[in-house]
Amino acid sequence: MEKEKKKGSFENLRIFGEARALANRVYEITSSPPFSRDFVMIDQMRRSAVSILSNIAEGFERQSRAEFVRFLFIAKGSCGELRAQAMLASDRKYMSKKDYEEIDGRCRKLGGGLFRLIEYLKKRESEKAENGQI
Repeated sequence: MEKEKKKGSFENLRIFGEARALANRVYEITSSPPFSRDFVMIDQMRRSAVSILSNIAEGFERQSRAEFVRFLFIAKGSCGELRAQAMLASDRKYMSKKDYEEIDGRCRKLGGGLFRLIEYLKKRESEKAENGQI
């Protein structure tokens, strides 16, 4: 049974839920043949997917807006990395066109959400500085 989510925890972030679902989907896709023969690609794609949700969680837990933004940028970079790896996996016929389009679409959506959150946090920080609250 899943632990009850506390208010103000990374588990409550929509982007974390999306990143978690994406990572689980990457694990599913990379577990089936012919993918299962390329251990390096499997490892790299899984690491990229896990990096996304891990950086969201770690940044949130730092309890600093600047640190959170920094880790969100890293997560966004990992989204791009995963998109590139999925493209190569599709080229190599490790995944179907449908699976590639799903992973690419999820990464693009998540990357957009990360960007919007980064921009929101940076704007809030800027507004606080203008109001002398920092």
